[in-house]
Amino acid sequence: MMLIQQFKSPPSCNFSNFTSNSTPPSQNHNNVRFSIKNHNSSSSSVSSTDSTPITPMNNHLNDESSNSASLMSSSASSKSPPYPGGMGPYTGRDPNVKKPSWLRQKAPQGEKYQEVKTSLKRLKLNTVCEEAQCPNIGECWNGGEDGIATATIMLLGDTCTRGCRFCAVKTSKNPAPPDPMEPQNTAEAIASFGVDYIVLTSVDRDDLPDGGSGHFTETVKAMKKSKPKIMVECLTSDFRGDLEAVSMLANSGLDVFAHNIETVKRLQRIVRDPRAGYEQSLSVLKHAKVSKKGMITKTSIMLGLGESDDEIKETMADLRAIDVDILTLGQYLQPTPLHLTVKKYVTPEKFEFWKEYGESIGFRYVASGPLVRSSYRAGELFVQTMVKESKSMVSI
Repeated sequence: MMLIQQFKSPPSCNFSNFTSNSTPPSQNHNNVRFSIKNHNSSSSSVSSTDSTPITPMNNHLNDESSNSASLMSSSASSKSPPYPGGMGPYTGRDPNVKKPSWLRQKAPQGEKYQEVKTSLKRLKLNTVCEEAQCPNIGECWNGGEDGIATATIMLLGDTCTRGCRFCAVKTSKNPAPPDPMEPQNTAEAIASFGVDYIVLTSVDRDDLPDGGSGHFTETVKAMKKSKPKIMVECLTSDFRGDLEAVSMLANSGLDVFAHNIETVKRLQRIVRDPRAGYEQSLSVLKHAKVSKKGMITKTSIMLGLGESDDEIKETMADLRAIDVDILTLGQYLQPTPLHLTVKKYVTPEKFEFWKEYGESIGFRYVASGPLVRSSYRAGELFVQTMVKESKSMVSI
């Protein structure tokens, strides 16, 4: 597996990078990081290679969203091609909400970008960067100056079984079965690159009895066997609330258990697939923490979907109540008119406020910025230190 990606030491992120003032102290590091990334609990029906795609949910729920009728009317009159399933009450472009300058990104190009793209194709690896239309793909794949290698690869295939309204990953009720050799092949490939920190992720696989937790577990064990000192983070689905699956993965040798709650409680059924849920996500994060002493837990919230400040604070309080260690906050970006409408573009200054607020109430680390995504690369050295501290405390 290949994907050597270099970043300027302060900030960046995995799923997308954002350069902000809110990063941990810069460290001199020449380590290489390889992330096998997951599109956690989200998907879309924009494209599907399967004959049974999942269309976006069309729940007519009561929420605070306004002008939905005008948005649909505006979408219907646009010249864009029709989308499977049509528009819903929460989708369509809002002509009154303009993308601000701080979200502008250059089209991906450059020699390193092309090299990475060619290598991924040759190795037949699926990336969240491409599948989820990450806005930072050009910057991530072209690299920087800190010597950290990053790839964003999905385990368990490139097709999700859920139909969340915010995600561009393709969906199907019956995706192809997992490759039984993927755990071992992934471990061998990563070992050959000499990487230090791995993020494993996957699409949701509700078609599998264990939701794919066994596949994750086998991959972590294979990596640890190949390179005992490697640090492994898994960004997982909720495994349909199967706490035995959570416990199995937490005790596989994993260092960081990540699962995204995605949004505030009120917006869960509008934003996420009905099989996901606020309380279910909290139970998964809580169980991961108690299943293994010293386990570091992590989650992410998208902003700009119509949530209020009080609702964000309530969500943060709920996460701290179950001792979640790391929180990332980023701007929701609408991949197509079929997906959820952006209600607001949150300013960099407001994201900085949320970082300071989150750390003031007890999160050990908060990455917060318009283009921050679930796995924030600038924080990974900070997380490595956190993992080492946790291990030393457990051994005492």
